[in-house]
Amino acid sequence: MSAERRLPVRSSMVSVVALRGAGAATQMLVARRVGAYLDGAWSYLAGHVEAGETGWQAALRELREETALEPESFWATSFCEQVYLAATDAIEIVPAFVARVAEGAQVRLNGEHSAFRWVTLGEAAALLPFGSQRELLAHVRREFVEREPSPFLRLAHR
Repeated sequence: MSAERRLPVRSSMVSVVALRGAGAATQMLVARRVGAYLDGAWSYLAGHVEAGETGWQAALRELREETALEPESFWATSFCEQVYLAATDAIEIVPAFVARVAEGAQVRLNGEHSAFRWVTLGEAAALLPFGSQRELLAHVRREFVEREPSPFLRLAHR
């Protein structure tokens, strides 16, 4: 009888949903990816955790590097995406964070994206390519737009 092989499960990435506005007027930042991975896809921000970083520090760094945005408030979501990555034959667990930014905050993209748009949550759901991303968006809508998020999820970031 042969030993059963197990897929590795890892968590080396984070995602960040940037929001502005409130209630029905809430908008989400989507950016069009450029490069080998998901070229041309609209998505929220994501990236890898670097040595010595916590997950939330990586998420905040990615927000700043990819958009030059500085959040007014920054939150853990208690939601983790799960995705199978064929390139590594592994299951990736991706914790998600929410950044609330000022209405007039200026986005400056780095080379990872070719364009950005502020869109309604309904428009974002239509643009996001993966079901797990739409599930995260539904969670963010429920827990960060339709109600005040739990103060226990707020992260110090300055």
